[in-house]
Amino acid sequence: MRKTIFAAGVLAALALMSAAQAQTVLITGSNRGIGLEFARQYASKGWTVIATHRRDSTPETLAELESEHENAHAEKLDVTDHASIDALAGKLAGMPIDVLINNAGITGDFTQPKPQSLGTLDYDMAVRFFRTNALGALKVSEAFLDNVAASDQKKIVAISSLAGSFEGESGGKGGIYWYRSSKAALNMMMVGVAADSRRKGIAVALLSPGTVKVEKVAEMVDRMGLKGFIEPSESIAGMISVIENLTLDDSGAFIRYNGEPQPF
Repeated sequence: MRKTIFAAGVLAALALMSAAQAQTVLITGSNRGIGLEFARQYASKGWTVIATHRRDSTPETLAELESEHENAHAEKLDVTDHASIDALAGKLAGMPIDVLINNAGITGDFTQPKPQSLGTLDYDMAVRFFRTNALGALKVSEAFLDNVAASDQKKIVAISSLAGSFEGESGGKGGIYWYRSSKAALNMMMVGVAADSRRKGIAVALLSPGTVKVEKVAEMVDRMGLKGFIEPSESIAGMISVIENLTLDDSGAFIRYNGEPQPF
């Protein structure tokens, strides 16, 4: 019944149910990897989960999530397409969103470094990285700002990386230009969102998930016997804990999945 209501767009009814029964989270890029694990864990906690994807039809992973949890709902959202973002924002107008997770992003194929290496840089690829990793999160945050402001928890987070830190582990290193620079841009943009949304009582944070074994990365880790990678369940459980403890005093911070502050 609730899925029929949601699909039909009668969102006022879902908003009432959400307020009475659970908090609501919207997660971008939810059909695999970190985003999918966020959706699974929040759904298991009883939250109303809006799990977004950019496919023409609902991905199998999210269809399965919907079948297992009546509180999980898949929605189409392409963070590089402003019309797509505005369409979902219009559909969800008036619905409080307690936690908005800007997860959608691209890393590139690190086994094929040339497009992100000095001397062989692919500048068309740079545009795609910035539109996805930085501008997408900014547009989504702006589009759903009123939804977050209307909620109880009032939290916006973005999944970043120490690869975009000037003082962190990437300081002084070259290579992977587009990934590093787009994450650095994301960090600056979300710090701006934190400053501008503070008056609305919204707490904004950047999260570092650690080096997570997801999909192709897991295959590479297992094949090459790499060390130091963690399972998605551990990373996401840690980030959910960070989000739960996030306050307005933390707004604008960069935090590791285990709660440690990270350098910009």
